[in-house]
Parts: sequence; C-alpha cells; structure tokens
Amino acid sequence: MSQDSKPAGKDEMQDEYDIRGGVRGKYYERYRQGTNVVLLEADVAAVFRDSDSVNQALRMLIDLARKRVDDASTAR
Repeated sequence: MSQDSKPAGKDEMQDEYDIRGGVRGKYYERYRQGTNVVLLEADVAAVFRDSDSVNQALRMLIDLARKRVDDASTAR
C-alpha cells in the first residue's frame, strides 16, 4: 500500500479488495465435506510437529484399540 493513499474508513473496503468477480459459495460444498478442525490443548500440541504426526499417532491408537477389542472378544 502506498503512503499517499488514504486509510480506509471503518466500514470501507480498500480498492485492492475488489471482489466484483467473486462467486458466492464457490467452495462451500468442498469446504463442508472436507473440514474437520480439532483444537488441541497446549500440552498435547507441544508433543506433535504437525497434523501428519497427530494423524499417525491417532491411527496407531485406533489400531491398538481394535486389536484389544478383537483379543477380548476371542478370549471368551
């Protein structure tokens, strides 16, 4: 933004935010189908580098839980 342009008022959009060519809801369906946001507590987030490492740990936990359920049902 150049220094000689006036700052936008509280309810005004700046010229570089021209949205006249936009399409309302263009990505709505894709967003609705593929969004699953989970917020981690700080202590948990500190253990994981990224979402891939979280997913890997959760998949391992799921596999372990399924194995224990299967083992318990066959032990009867």
